[in-house]
Amino acid sequence: MACSGGRSMMIRTANYTVNHGDNTDRGGVSIALCAVAGEHLLLIGPPGTAKSEAARRMAKTLGGSYFEYFLGRFTEPSELFGPIDLRRLRDGVVETETSGMLPEAELAFLDEIFLGSTAILNTLLAILNERTFRRGSRQLAVPLRLCIGASNALPDEGALAAFADRFLVRLFLDPVADALLEDLLEQGWNRQGLAPEPLATLADLDSLSAACACVELASIRPILAQALRTLRQAGVTLSDRRTVRTQRLIAAAATLAGRTRATPADLWPLIYAVPTRDEQALAREALRPLLAETENVALPHAAEEASLGPLARAQRLSGGIKKLLAAPPDTPDALAAWKLRLEGALREIDAGFAPERLPADLAQLRQKLIEWVRV
Repeated sequence: MACSGGRSMMIRTANYTVNHGDNTDRGGVSIALCAVAGEHLLLIGPPGTAKSEAARRMAKTLGGSYFEYFLGRFTEPSELFGPIDLRRLRDGVVETETSGMLPEAELAFLDEIFLGSTAILNTLLAILNERTFRRGSRQLAVPLRLCIGASNALPDEGALAAFADRFLVRLFLDPVADALLEDLLEQGWNRQGLAPEPLATLADLDSLSAACACVELASIRPILAQALRTLRQAGVTLSDRRTVRTQRLIAAAATLAGRTRATPADLWPLIYAVPTRDEQALAREALRPLLAETENVALPHAAEEASLGPLARAQRLSGGIKKLLAAPPDTPDALAAWKLRLEGALREIDAGFAPERLPADLAQLRQKLIEWVRV
């Protein structure tokens, strides 16, 4: 496959992942990373944490065929994969009518995925791993780019845990924090009835995936291997399958950052490949020195959350401040509220960076904040 995907396409990819920090947007940036890497995503969190909304928004933005289903204990395989074709059955041939069903989907969202029966999960394994669907003697290649699974919690049962391991990326969601409630209310209200603007397409995604496959990883592998050893010493062990496939996430991060060669700045997705919430916290702490160089212009929120690194934090802050300064309100009441947000951004800069370690771009923005606040 030829290498392709220019800088402008990467910016377009960044445009359909809005980085405000609510769960919809956190899911969106993880979806973008997984889609480029060709890996699947598992969203874990209580009801009402925007798991399905993140998937629907990405599907509407990219277009293509989309399949969504809420699984239950009594869900039949035909509800996902399609019914038996009765016309072919009369001829003694067992085939499935897959039109409009999961085997023909390019993007899929399966809620409460661990409630599926053994028959459903076994069929899903082939679709997720090999991108094939088999019923009887018939085997179909499926066009699936990305499957998003969702559940309220990770399963404890061994067989289900093995199935869950097929989802390389794990994102754990909580209700929005108190400090972000105003943003949640405003964004939730303003998004009512609004369809996402189609800034990217499945063709764009395929081009980015092709570029991802061509990323040079040789120089980063010794550093990645050392990171994995550090995790083992901290009590966090990835399966061999997950270990190998984390390279796809690192290549996708480099691609979205506009790089053809992976650097230490692209190692942050390793955190999302760690299976449990507690282990992810351990991994962040164990890898803190290594992840200090993290930055990603397309996915600043995800990079910062994964790494807790200063460069990623500065990048995310700079982007948010530039948006604020670009649209000063023109009414007294709105101006007062806007200045409060500027003061909050100023406090976050001063709390997060010592003056001598403040990046130049952020230092300039800090000065602009001070000038506006004093007006």
